[in-house]
Amino acid sequence: MRYPRNMLGYGQNPPFANWPGGAHVAVQFVLNYEEGAENNILHGDQASEAFLADVVGAAPWQGQRHWNVESMYEYGARAGFWRLHRLFTQNQVPLTIYGVATAFARSPAQVQSMLDADWEIASHGYKWVEHKDMAPEVERQQIAEAIRLHTVATGSRPTGWYTGRSSLQTVDLTSEEGGFEYVSDTYDDDLPYWREHKGRAQLIIPYTLSANDMRFVTASGFGDGEQFYNFLKDSFDCLYAEGAAGSPKMMSIGLHCRLVGQPGRFMALKRFIDYVRGHEKVWIAKRIDIARHWAKEHPYHAPALRPSRMERAEFIERFGSIFEHSPWIAERAWEGELAPANDTATGLNFALRSQFRMASQAERLAVLKAHPDLAGKLAAAKRLTEASTTEQASAGLDALTDAEREKFTHLNGAYTARFGFPFIIAVKDNTKATILAAFENRIGNSEETEFLTACSQVERIALLRLRGLLPE
Repeated sequence: MRYPRNMLGYGQNPPFANWPGGAHVAVQFVLNYEEGAENNILHGDQASEAFLADVVGAAPWQGQRHWNVESMYEYGARAGFWRLHRLFTQNQVPLTIYGVATAFARSPAQVQSMLDADWEIASHGYKWVEHKDMAPEVERQQIAEAIRLHTVATGSRPTGWYTGRSSLQTVDLTSEEGGFEYVSDTYDDDLPYWREHKGRAQLIIPYTLSANDMRFVTASGFGDGEQFYNFLKDSFDCLYAEGAAGSPKMMSIGLHCRLVGQPGRFMALKRFIDYVRGHEKVWIAKRIDIARHWAKEHPYHAPALRPSRMERAEFIERFGSIFEHSPWIAERAWEGELAPANDTATGLNFALRSQFRMASQAERLAVLKAHPDLAGKLAAAKRLTEASTTEQASAGLDALTDAEREKFTHLNGAYTARFGFPFIIAVKDNTKATILAAFENRIGNSEETEFLTACSQVERIALLRLRGLLPE
């Protein structure tokens, strides 16, 4: 089974963004233009719109128009948009538009003003409708139609994409379409990242539904502008501090004409923009600027090894020897649930180690017995595995004096006679002196304690071997 979700991402060591001017944070404002593209029987839909309007809890009206909801969307086009247009143009704040193609067809003045302001105009799909139940071939056709109508309306093809009410296949389909410098239908990180699909690397710039004015009209959202402002301010302060400490991130803010364009909410946005502009080392950018910066600073490099994508034979060939002479552990790991989180040394060690821990007592004992003596007869005869040879040499066990060799031989014999398996220790963590000290100390352990100690050392050896093959 292959689990497709990536629960690791950049992990604890994200790449250094290197934003222009040494900025501690990149701030990005998005204005969603959806008015005139929402569900409406006038648009050929089966019911009225019920999403993201000031009728909390509204339900679609089948076969009917909803006059109140329609007029709220119209407020966004007629009043809210222009209020926001003045704010961003007068303050010269860069802006990205997520524009729905059929909304543009009904708002020529607004589209022209976006072009005149030199805002980025990304595509927000063909219609502002739900895609979760849409057949892939239909969604693919709508992506193509959105691009066509967007180009007609704006004079150029969109280079950014965000569906919003997306399906499971949206990101795959937009990647397959090609031509997008970024896709934003994810909410899973504070930095851009590359996602590979069918051999094509697509840059993803995650968006936000938390720092988003949509929460004015959702349950447990913002009750007033002050809550919105405080949430944005706290988010900015956190990211700014992380950037100042050496780990710059990106902050997205999602806006809607009919929501934050309302006067009582608008003032909170205005205060936040003033607050951000009062800080040094802040890069306020369009999403396309962030995409191009990231592509230049962090171009895509395909990982050399991706265990979660390997076929069974290749996986076992690569990792069957991680646990000494015990390929069955790799076989069971491959048959289990592997995911992108298992493509690192720690991640794959977790998968292999889990199979070792779930094995029977007899199976685990067999793994212990498969290990060679330290500086023993197999080493002298040069019959160790390549990994064991390298490991023993790292601690100088291939260059013992006659006295040291005699001592190891004596301890090996005494230990095996007592416990029934060879003495096992992660030699890469040790020297000859510490190995000998551990030998003499552990030989006095109880059988149960030493079995568990040896098993933990086997796991440690596996992790060290994997670190030589995979990144962390």
